[in-house]
Amino acid sequence: MARRLDAPRDNPGVLAETARALVAPGKGILAADESGGTIKKRFDAIGVKSTEETRRAYRDLLFTADGSEEWISGVILFDETIRQSSADGTPFPKLLESKGIIPGIKVDKGAKPLAGAAGETITEGLDGLRERFEEYRSLGARFAKWRAVYSIGDGRPSEYAVWTNAHALARYAALAQEAGIVPIVEPEVLMDGTHSIDDAYRVTSRVQHAVFTELRDQRVDLEGMLLKPNMVLAGYDAPKQAGVDEVAVATIRCLRHHVPAAVPGIVFLSGGQSDELATEHLDAINRLGEQPWQLSFSYGRALQAPAQKAWAGSDDNVPAAQQAYAKRARLNALARRGQYARELEHSSSS
Repeated sequence: MARRLDAPRDNPGVLAETARALVAPGKGILAADESGGTIKKRFDAIGVKSTEETRRAYRDLLFTADGSEEWISGVILFDETIRQSSADGTPFPKLLESKGIIPGIKVDKGAKPLAGAAGETITEGLDGLRERFEEYRSLGARFAKWRAVYSIGDGRPSEYAVWTNAHALARYAALAQEAGIVPIVEPEVLMDGTHSIDDAYRVTSRVQHAVFTELRDQRVDLEGMLLKPNMVLAGYDAPKQAGVDEVAVATIRCLRHHVPAAVPGIVFLSGGQSDELATEHLDAINRLGEQPWQLSFSYGRALQAPAQKAWAGSDDNVPAAQQAYAKRARLNALARRGQYARELEHSSSS
């Protein structure tokens, strides 16, 4: 299928404008793109049955939270969610747009075993992606996300896994821009394991080098994309955990070695950190001073966990859940400016 000459990729300024809007000062992205399996686990933890209606109702309370647009620039939706509507019948993308929030879409099909590489994965979903982008754009999506994952240990990740996933990330990004959609490129080095922060640094460095080599080779416009990386963290089970400031310094050092200044922004994933620690790390990173890119967040569970617990599936709890979500969004917005403090966690005004 030949690309139309009037395709939005021919106006790169639009892509760059959208990318910059997603990392506007003091704002970040809500990742509400949990797969069916992931959101079932989250709902199981709060005693709520995962059905199409409970998932819709839960996302509705997030998207209609008063004032959330002050701190949230965009929302990543799942395929089911982008087709759903608010209680008043307004399609979710239109609801978000009415609040000045940019709708996005997760387009990958998940990580599957990588042939010939035991214990490693490749993210699938490139087949038919051009056509899916066309549909998602018609549904209102203006940016997208594709996630690749890398584990550390027993010789992993192999060069094979590093470069195969980098190639897929770049192919996705090129197709997104062809469709006039800003790609968020997410190479995640997982925290599972006993690896040290030094091990995490070395692997994250290898991954980011490969990703930007492929992005350049596949003609991706760096000004019209965002990077969603992991912070450089020791493994969950590492005997020595790095301090907050050590994580911040290692993370910025790695990014400065590999991420071109042309990229408008970096939106960190939380990677299984607690909601408070993810905010604290983001704050420490932004306290290191001005960098070539905006340093923001694209959190899922780290933004939603308190809201899910407060909601627990009851309509009566919606106001409390919205308040919990708004509080986490605001605290992360403060961390974007390096103005977060732990005391704010227990402040009623926050």
